[in-house]
Amino acid sequence: MSQSDFGHVDVAVCPPFVHLSVVRQMLGRAPVRLGAQNLGEHGDGAYTGEVSAAMLRDLGCRYVIVGHSERRALFGDGAPVVARKLQRAFEAGLDPILCVGESLAERQAGTTREVVLGQLAASGLSMAPSLVIAYEPVWAIGSGLSATVEQVEVVHGWIREWLLERFGVAGGAVSILYGGSVKPENAAALFGCQNVDGGLIGGASLSAADFIEICRQAESARVAKTFLGGAK
Repeated sequence: MSQSDFGHVDVAVCPPFVHLSVVRQMLGRAPVRLGAQNLGEHGDGAYTGEVSAAMLRDLGCRYVIVGHSERRALFGDGAPVVARKLQRAFEAGLDPILCVGESLAERQAGTTREVVLGQLAASGLSMAPSLVIAYEPVWAIGSGLSATVEQVEVVHGWIREWLLERFGVAGGAVSILYGGSVKPENAAALFGCQNVDGGLIGGASLSAADFIEICRQAESARVAKTFLGGAK
């Protein structure tokens, strides 16, 4: 794999903690960034079992995923925890990918906008040039379902408006990724959506052929942002 394969598209993979060092060695000089799927909410100290932002940086990570829906739902990563993790990432010089998204019940109740923007506001977000936001409707993760082009454009539009209102011109430069059963069959249509700057790829990243094809479709669509394969 060479940089010319994907041109201007920034590609990254986020393996589990235990595989980070091995993947880093395997990547070598390949134009693929390394990221982590989570980080501890604390800095230095006696926090047995936690993986700090500084540790990830020392391992060569560029990115770290914060607030993934599974962390929020299964491990109690509420707004205060997400805010602390986001801050730890910024302090360590990592580029955080902040995940936001609604459940099926919340979408059916018509509260998607309130939920998504509420998660952004509760994160204590401060502007940084390295910030990335990923919209991942919970009901579309690992289900084989994907939001329609219209649904994605609406939510990404709300996020962009929120960023512009809060941070002005700088908010227009923040990358907004879509994550939710992105696969080769629907990638081109999703990347053609307004305010979609890339994808947070889950299940499809477990297939090298599928992930590479998604990246190539991004290059064809001139999506000049970040792709992250979060292997489970």
